[in-house]
Amino acid sequence: MFTSIIDTTAGTISIQSAMICIGAALVLGIISALVYMLSAERYSSNFILTMALLPALVQVVILMTSGNLGSAVAVLGTFSLIRFRSAAGTAKELLGIFFSMAIGLACGMGQIVFAVIITLVISLMLFLLTKLNFGGRHGDEKKLKITIPEDLDYTEIFDDIFAKYTTSAKLQKVKTVNLGSMYELDYDVMLKDNRMEKQMIDDIRVRNGNLNIVCGRHAEDMQVL
Repeated sequence: MFTSIIDTTAGTISIQSAMICIGAALVLGIISALVYMLSAERYSSNFILTMALLPALVQVVILMTSGNLGSAVAVLGTFSLIRFRSAAGTAKELLGIFFSMAIGLACGMGQIVFAVIITLVISLMLFLLTKLNFGGRHGDEKKLKITIPEDLDYTEIFDDIFAKYTTSAKLQKVKTVNLGSMYELDYDVMLKDNRMEKQMIDDIRVRNGNLNIVCGRHAEDMQVL
């Protein structure tokens, strides 16, 4: 079992122990933020700053309430604050927040060695799984939205174009727009070559009467923090 550097039997925390816990939380928080920067395609400076400092803040809350009933309320309040006061973010950002909080909780309980271990293990796994594209889509799959007039039969109208420029194309959704005078078709397409994207769009424009066409990457699933 890991040994805590905090002596809870005395009911007080020494300055040395508190400084060690704070220092460890800050260092490990910065490490977790750096690993997130290396593994994420996009991130904001505000979120990286949050990841770096959140372990120290959680650790301070735990230290201040350690040894009494208020500790449970403080931890619950910390989770509730993040859950209800944060803007929506990606699932990976949610992972980063809980990663930082786990480091802070471990440091707040004086489990410095355990905090170091979980930081190294989770950081290594996060970096490796990201580089290996674990769970990611293979190839360059994109979302394609095409608007067509209502008099066009959309079932096979673009099949020859998709056969020329894509390896797969699946119609996911059809909805009426502009008071029912047009259809909007949502496709998931896998391009053979990204350099041919403009040629594909130009061919579709000829077919759909130069109406709106939107082609872009799949948006990441959003989760509320």
